[in-house]
Amino acid sequence: MNRKQRINKILSKNLNDFSLEIIDNSNLHKGHNNFTGNGETHIKIILKKINKIPSNRLNIHRLINSLLEEEFKTGLHSLEIKIN
Repeated sequence: MNRKQRINKILSKNLNDFSLEIIDNSNLHKGHNNFTGNGETHIKIILKKINKIPSNRLNIHRLINSLLEEEFKTGLHSLEIKIN
């Protein structure tokens, strides 16, 4: 299972009020500090609210960072979170 699949599995299980889109943007950083663009190190997560219940954006960011702690330890370098 690759990083995108693991992240999707983790977040799908814990963020029931959102639909998820997970994008690997690692290739956009190719050449920066000799980075090859491989390895799923730069991930963008787009969350779309399913229901009308208000949610605290800061708490969602904190939750996602907490849930993905192991991914950061194993090579995830950058995480962009967009909440619609």
